[in-house]
Amino acid sequence: MIIITGITGGIGNYLFNTFSKNGEEVIGTYHLEKPKGSQYKECYQLDITKPEQVEKFVNKIASKLTNITLINCAGISYNSFAHKSDLKKWLDVINVNLNGTFFLIHALLPVMREQKFGRIINLSSVVGQTGVVGTSAYAASKAGLNGMIKSIALENAQKAITVNNINLGYFKVGMINTIPKEIQKGIKAKIALNDFGDPENIFNTIQYIRNTAYLTGSCIDLNGGIV
Repeated sequence: MIIITGITGGIGNYLFNTFSKNGEEVIGTYHLEKPKGSQYKECYQLDITKPEQVEKFVNKIASKLTNITLINCAGISYNSFAHKSDLKKWLDVINVNLNGTFFLIHALLPVMREQKFGRIINLSSVVGQTGVVGTSAYAASKAGLNGMIKSIALENAQKAITVNNINLGYFKVGMINTIPKEIQKGIKAKIALNDFGDPENIFNTIQYIRNTAYLTGSCIDLNGGIV
């Protein structure tokens, strides 16, 4: 069973559809508007920043939960210089990207521990490593994920549960479409492969993590050689 959060986003939607086409059993979550299409039958509205909603969601799908892979794609961004930041918007980013991710992990870990199996995969970001002007909230939320998994991985290793992050660079789906073309050119110039990534690379990396029981507490950089 694969659970993917944030399936209205470019990457989450791509992963949901790709796993579904491969015959995997997939459940998706979305925040506001459900994607259109018959393939989205097993999708649930969920505000991941509300622990009580997360618990109800897990209880609702409890009968389907076996050999769980949790892929945390849900995320938002907010751009502003730190001294000009709207504090509510700043906190919203932390609440979705960091707290919301933890709430899903927290709710599913007891099931994984009982079954003695689990794969937790969070989509983090190169921004949490390098910093980008105006992204203090986003960078903090993603850097927080990189620290958080170290402890969770240690706590659950003996239960055959692995916890890993993928530090994404810039891909041809998702938030890149909100960046002006001129800035995109500058970003590409910093990437060794001189292009944004195909989302298939994210799918392949997730499959590698799922199939590699000896990999846990790790952050895999998937960024095309960005400098």
